[in-house]
Amino acid sequence: MVVKYQHGAFVLKLGLHLLLAVVDEPLDLGGPISTETRINDRIRVPEVRLIGPGGEQVGIVRVEDALRVAQEADLDLVEVAPDARPPVCKIMDYGKFKYETAQKARESRKNQVQTVIKEQKLRPKIDDHDYETKKGHVLRFLQAGSKVKVTIMFRGREQSRPELGYRLLQRLASDVAEFGFVETSAKQDGRNMTMVLAPHKGAKTRVKAQNEASSTPARNSAPAAAPAPADAPAAEAAAPAADPQQ
Repeated sequence: MVVKYQHGAFVLKLGLHLLLAVVDEPLDLGGPISTETRINDRIRVPEVRLIGPGGEQVGIVRVEDALRVAQEADLDLVEVAPDARPPVCKIMDYGKFKYETAQKARESRKNQVQTVIKEQKLRPKIDDHDYETKKGHVLRFLQAGSKVKVTIMFRGREQSRPELGYRLLQRLASDVAEFGFVETSAKQDGRNMTMVLAPHKGAKTRVKAQNEASSTPARNSAPAAAPAPADAPAAEAAAPAADPQQ
């Protein structure tokens, strides 16, 4: 006897005969597995390894006793290590714990360095004027602290001359060496050849400091002397020299 679930009905196979039993309610296959932390009455295990509110190790106790201790302390029983055997639970203020965790995550995202990758495309037979323009863009990106992905695009018969693209990338890397370095060497990728340039450490900070310095007005080294009034009286006559005999 084989039972299968097909198209909203159970199919029962008995030898060569098929009996259909229509199901009014859909088969409950279970919902998605919850990843939310289990607390208090949602902890459905007979025993837990309990940690007190001060971090002290209480030991393995029955879950009912752990819940009672948490309620007496006006705190929550929180499952902190569900994969342990038995699970590890801690008595804490769960609302405060969630708030502090969110604050730490927000601070961590704020302190993360956002790396921006710009892209600059060139042709293997680019003329000098266009090359200088493209190089200027690359320098500007590196000075702003961004990485630059340089792509050489080959067309038609140019694909048989990959050395042209390689030499062009090496020339560009040499010209911008003061502001960046080759993070990923030149490599062939289908019809294109790519290379990644990265700014030297502190480049973005230096640009920010230069911008702040340029926006600050220059201060005079010393205040200008006030002009003397036009109607100032003449200086008094010098006092007679002291008598040498005195």
